[in-house]
Amino acid sequence: MMMINWQQEVENRKEELFSKLKEFLSIRSVEEEASKEEGAPFGKGVAQALQFILDESKAAGFKTKNLDGFAGHAEMGEGEELIGILCHVDVVPEGTGWTTPPYQPTIRNGRIYARGAVDDKGPTMAALFAARIVKDLGLPLNRRVRLIFGANEETGWKCVEHYFAHEEMPTLGFAPDADFPIIYAEKGIMGIRIHLPIATDHGKNVGKQNESQILLSRFQAGYRSNMVPETAMAELHGSAGQLKEVEEGFLHYCKQFQLEGHAKLTGEQINLQLEGKAAHGSMPELGINAGVMLIHFLKGLNIDDEASRWVNLIDQFFYEDTKGAKLGVAREDEISGALTNNAGVLSYEQGGKNEVQLNLRYPVSYQGGPIFQQVQEVLQAAGAEVELLSDQAPHHVNEDDELVTTLQRVYEEQTGQPAKLIAIGGGTYARVLKRGVAYGPVFPGREDVAHQRDEYIEIDDLLRATAIYAQAIYELAK
Repeated sequence: MMMINWQQEVENRKEELFSKLKEFLSIRSVEEEASKEEGAPFGKGVAQALQFILDESKAAGFKTKNLDGFAGHAEMGEGEELIGILCHVDVVPEGTGWTTPPYQPTIRNGRIYARGAVDDKGPTMAALFAARIVKDLGLPLNRRVRLIFGANEETGWKCVEHYFAHEEMPTLGFAPDADFPIIYAEKGIMGIRIHLPIATDHGKNVGKQNESQILLSRFQAGYRSNMVPETAMAELHGSAGQLKEVEEGFLHYCKQFQLEGHAKLTGEQINLQLEGKAAHGSMPELGINAGVMLIHFLKGLNIDDEASRWVNLIDQFFYEDTKGAKLGVAREDEISGALTNNAGVLSYEQGGKNEVQLNLRYPVSYQGGPIFQQVQEVLQAAGAEVELLSDQAPHHVNEDDELVTTLQRVYEEQTGQPAKLIAIGGGTYARVLKRGVAYGPVFPGREDVAHQRDEYIEIDDLLRATAIYAQAIYELAK
């Protein structure tokens, strides 16, 4: 029986791995409307990242294909059946407050810091080098191996919809886009948009009713519904005396809740900015929602009637509740745990333009339809319009499946630790496969820093994950 030191094979290639990963991380691959064009459906930055990983794959001897900029793949081996490793090249917006520039990869304290280091460019490069090791060693394979690179995992999954409309579905596979040991269950993911119609009086907008009221003209928090907003901004208008009281009250509020906030008072206008803590939308309890917290402050002010209705709606249903209890949809099961709810985008402009975008993650034992119906009924009773934007069904692979047992054995052989099966609220590409799981790169006990400022991956963990992926690819494909 051939004995392979997978870790040593990774060590032999680690300098090249770091070099290529730094190049990859230097590309700002955030989806952008302004630069979308033919061949770059998600913007030039994402297209550049996709082409980079395809070029590296081709240079390593893989057969590559770019599917119109939506996605691509790199393939090796022969056989009827196909092993898929599903990765993505896009990243969430960088936000603010980084210690070092997010697209200038920096190594310090045994870590690589950059946007995408752990989600998902680091693991993507690890998977490519893992497949390279199997290829370089000339190991016999009975199944083909295909690395699939998506380009808008963070913003809608149109990439994999396009890809699998034109390409075959893998027999089985894994996504290196979450946690070790093995994620065999993923919650359903629902996107909901809430709009509060403006109140009118004989065809006229109802805004500021009297001089004692303060006018909220603008409010903005959050970039994407799958992120906990780390910054919120409100613009208010009133008399100098009123706004001075607002400023004093706001600074007291920030001190009371131990939050960082800034107030800029200019004549009859004041701009408030509140800093929270970003987190992945699947774990809103780990963040501090700056939007909801600023709304809670505004609720205590005598603001205009139009804005007051919107502020009260948000405070009523989302303040101090990330489990959907106030919406009547608190759910839980033994496999995947409790439902979570994140108000990820909160936007308001005086005159009727307002919305809240929710990112709701529900347990694998439940269906999305009844949950949405409950949310809709509750919010409509409060005067809101509710729209279902998306609903990805939960995903679950049986614990005795060949895929699961093989990956468990590989993990245990390389780490000496039990490969416990876990469930998450995050959505990985594994759910697009009938037989797919998420497999790393975050090891047990490590901090989850995906979507946060100063995102990083431990260098030792990256190398260890690469070795695990190499053996896993071989064991699944041999």
